[in-house]
Amino acid sequence: MPYKCLQSFLRHLESQDELTRITEPVSPFLAVTSLAQKEAVAKCPNPSATAMTFDAGREGYGGKALFIENIEGCDFPLCINVFGSYNRMEQAIGCEDGGFESIANTIEKFTNTAPPSGIGELITMAKQFKPLLNMKPKRRKGNGLCQEQVKYVKNDDVDLTQLPLIKCWPSDGDPRKVGYDFSPEQAGTSEGKGRYITFAGVHTIHADDRFESKPKSHNIGMYRVQLLGPTTLAMHWHIHHDGAAHWRSWKAIGEPMPVAICFGGESVLPYAATAPLPPGMSELLMAGFLNKGGIELVRAKTVPLWVPANSEIVIEGFANTDCGDCGWEPGNPQGEELGEGAVFEGPFGDHTGFYSMPDRYPILDVTAMTHRKNPVFPATVVGPPPQEDYYLGKATERIMLPLLKVMVPDILDYHLPRFGTFHNCLFVKIKPAYLENARKVMHAIWGAGQLAWTKIVVIVNDTVDVHNEHEVFGVLGGINIQQDIEVVRGPLDILDHAAPKIGSGGKLGIDATNATNGNGIEIITVAKKQGSDGAKALELANETLGKHAKMIFAVDDHIDKEKLGEVFFNFCACFDPTRDMHYFENRIGFDGTTKMEGDERNGKGVRPWPPPLVLDSSD
Repeated sequence: MPYKCLQSFLRHLESQDELTRITEPVSPFLAVTSLAQKEAVAKCPNPSATAMTFDAGREGYGGKALFIENIEGCDFPLCINVFGSYNRMEQAIGCEDGGFESIANTIEKFTNTAPPSGIGELITMAKQFKPLLNMKPKRRKGNGLCQEQVKYVKNDDVDLTQLPLIKCWPSDGDPRKVGYDFSPEQAGTSEGKGRYITFAGVHTIHADDRFESKPKSHNIGMYRVQLLGPTTLAMHWHIHHDGAAHWRSWKAIGEPMPVAICFGGESVLPYAATAPLPPGMSELLMAGFLNKGGIELVRAKTVPLWVPANSEIVIEGFANTDCGDCGWEPGNPQGEELGEGAVFEGPFGDHTGFYSMPDRYPILDVTAMTHRKNPVFPATVVGPPPQEDYYLGKATERIMLPLLKVMVPDILDYHLPRFGTFHNCLFVKIKPAYLENARKVMHAIWGAGQLAWTKIVVIVNDTVDVHNEHEVFGVLGGINIQQDIEVVRGPLDILDHAAPKIGSGGKLGIDATNATNGNGIEIITVAKKQGSDGAKALELANETLGKHAKMIFAVDDHIDKEKLGEVFFNFCACFDPTRDMHYFENRIGFDGTTKMEGDERNGKGVRPWPPPLVLDSSD
């Protein structure tokens, strides 16, 4: 059963030996990351009983949740890695008995319901759909648990620097560390010292709903938010996310956008905030469905928004809409200034394993902060998997399968490999019924919600275990490279630094439905010193390798080519199909090395390249 608030969930985890308390003082600068990283790769006390069916070998990892009682210089304790194992994730969303599949099975019953043929079936259907009536949020008058303490900026009550916001990675918040001649002072971010909100629900509405008492557009997104000062933050959202669309709607009418940043609440809320829901469906409805009852909401104090009543902390404010859009760089040819109401937000260590590069984003002017008595501040480390977001993402993979089947009925199952970081690679199982069935599925996926941003799609037939990555790579080695490869252009996740343009590049589809196991994959490593070294290494390999090699994958020489996960994690992050594929007479070379000046090909450029995330003993 899900839990009413974060603290009740933490108490339950402690009773299950799933939580460790740390009483010694811990710095908010990098030290929390170090502690969380050790847990992420440790075995957990209670392995999931069901995750082995789709992620065999990883069902028992994730360590324990951490409760850090004393964050240096901060007012409240911090918890982290709370959702960082399959077992804890299942408990958070109330499916510890049947796993994620039990939720998927419930959704599938709704999606497969046929119109009733008589009164008896109508009554049965009414009983089946009755739980959906309880999904709607419960709006109530008065204060919520999250408003036991109310602090207003106008009374000088608020100081966000006293919250345990963390700096996860050494170069966070310093543009100079990723190649820009632009200091944090010039960026407008120096006072925040690279600290971020990393695990909160950001509540917004579309400007068209500004006069509605129950706005249908109420959205919850989980976005990073950079600390700027005691009462200012920098918002960040990808251009295709609902929060960004809402911001553009407020910008269109010339008004600042109301925002509420909510921490904690019901244990289902973090998952609901990340779930890729169909258009028009609120995350609050998904949360109510998982919670088996609507989420309690109360009115915020200074912004026209409803907020979860059982939150630990709520930060209220207005996002500036006078500033320009993202896509700005210092010293741009147009001579455009950063402008008022914005900062050069970032860089930020991301789940890709690299820093996401800084860009222009709006300032949030905080108006109030409310919290319960003795709140706990939730945080997460954003970095290469497995982190907490890995388990949130795999929950989505399983739970959303029935809805994906509605959009693309050919799909039997699918797998988001850890090395693909959810938007770089996808394995799909179908039962081919006709020629080019796999290509139809590829293109359907590239038009299906959040999966539209996927860079590499591999289609296998129904004899292949799509969750067994070695089995998938086995059939990949047996494809016909002249017939089974599809390259197109399209939108990509803006975190894809390999894309020739931000958010735009190539996509690769591989039809392995007719393939048999083969040894046609070769991996080479390249000691890259200058642009085109990857291309030259592929040309040399083409000349020297035997005829068996159909696909040659080149990666940097610090990567252990015997570890397929490491190889393809780096390959997927550093490869663009429209620039980095080299066609030889009987094979194809794929250049997955770090790109630099001199690697431009086919009219496709190379953008500023971010450094990988490293947290070593000197940090």
